[in-house]
Parts: sequence; structure tokens; C-alpha cells
Amino acid sequence: MKIESLYRYPVKGLTPEPLSHATLSPGRCIPSDRAFALAQGDAGLDPAQPGWISKMNFLCLAKNPAAARLRTRFDEATGLLHIHDLAGEDIQASPYTAEGRAALATYLTAFLGPEARYGTDGQPPHFHHFPLHSFCDHKTQVISLIGLGSLAALEAAVGAPREKLRFRANIYIEDIAPWAEFSLLGKTLAIGEARLVVQERIDRCPATQVNPETAEKDANPVKELRQHFGHIDMGVFAEVLTPGEIKQGDKIRVV
Repeated sequence: MKIESLYRYPVKGLTPEPLSHATLSPGRCIPSDRAFALAQGDAGLDPAQPGWISKMNFLCLAKNPAAARLRTRFDEATGLLHIHDLAGEDIQASPYTAEGRAALATYLTAFLGPEARYGTDGQPPHFHHFPLHSFCDHKTQVISLIGLGSLAALEAAVGAPREKLRFRANIYIEDIAPWAEFSLLGKTLAIGEARLVVQERIDRCPATQVNPETAEKDANPVKELRQHFGHIDMGVFAEVLTPGEIKQGDKIRVV
């Protein structure tokens, strides 16, 4: 097994950024993965204690498929987030400053239009960043991995391509048999000096219906998985135990 490709998703629900490498830390996700998010005005997120809440409280593909047409790039050197709308206006702002977050919230709220939600007190959507916090779908910070053999099995079953980025994994694994990642539950993986323990399978949601290139709902992988394989899972979550750098092409060993 080895890393075929590596990604992070700086803004929850928006497009991925391919990475050549990443430095992993114990108990943490990939740096800047889901570091930023637009919370809907009725989300009930407590900025003083930002714990986990459901993805449905945020801008997300399951509720807002058109968001797939936004292309994002986070420049860590300058601290600026760039958002390019394939069919509209662009923005560049700092997600680290109150002014920048306000500008990003205004931009994304306008983009959502009638899909933007407001609190009972009129609270508008807010763009958030909290140091050391990740807006990932899991209740703890994890790394998501998908075996490309499993994706190939799904494609063969439905007789059509299913773009891997529908599933928004951090690590895509090549040289692995279909569904073999499920047999890794409870096992420790070595990637360079890093060590990760595989925790659980990832059950999939309606966000996978959205084509990441066209922003159209043109397939139903959840239904397809259930119909052909008797489950709705694609990939696994793993927690980082030992720090280290990982990179594209690295071998993955079971310890």
C-alpha cells in the first residue's frame, strides 16, 4: 500500500487542496484541514466553547451543492484565503482577522442566497476560525483514508466513474484490494515515522451525490453502495499516535 494522493479541505464543505506532504501531530488532523467554516445563523455554535456540532449547521455540500463550484486556496505564508467562483465574483481575505472573517461571511452568505439561514433573533451566518479546532465531521480530530480498490469496485458495479473527491478523503491509497481498509480496524499503520491507529469505517451521506467538477447531483453513491455491497461505507478514520511527515508516494505498512 502507498499514498496515491494527499488532500486537505481548508474550508468545511468547500474544495480540496492537493498536498505534496503534511506533518502529522498526535490527536490532530492534517494542518489546516477544516480549519474554517461558515456556520448558519441558526447553528447554535458557542464561540466560547466550540465543540462538535453536525455538518448540517454549516455550509455543506449535502445542503448546498452549488458550493462545489467555489474553488478555494489557503496561502499559509500570507494567511489569506482565496475563493474563486466559477460563475461569479472572487474574494481574498484573512480568516484570522475579524474584518476578514466578516468579509468572508458576507461573500458566502450572498453566494448561498435563499439557502442562507438566520437565527430567530436575525443572527446571520458567521465565518469562524478557532485555534487548534477542526470543523471535521468526526467528533475527534482524525485522518480519513480511502482505498482506491474500493472506489474501483464501486465504479465497476455501477458501470460509471465515481470521482474520488466526492468522498473528500485526506489520503487515497493505491495498491490495495477492494474494501481491504476495513480489515485494518484497530490496527496501527506506519507511514514514515508517523503512526496512525485505524478507528472506524466512514458511513457516507448525500454530499457524495454532488459531482465535484460540475456541482450537479448526478449520482447516488449511498444508494449504490447499499444496493451492491450491503453497506454505505467508503474509507476509514484513523487517529495520529506518533508525529511525522507523510508525503505522496509513501509506503503504508501495518505495524
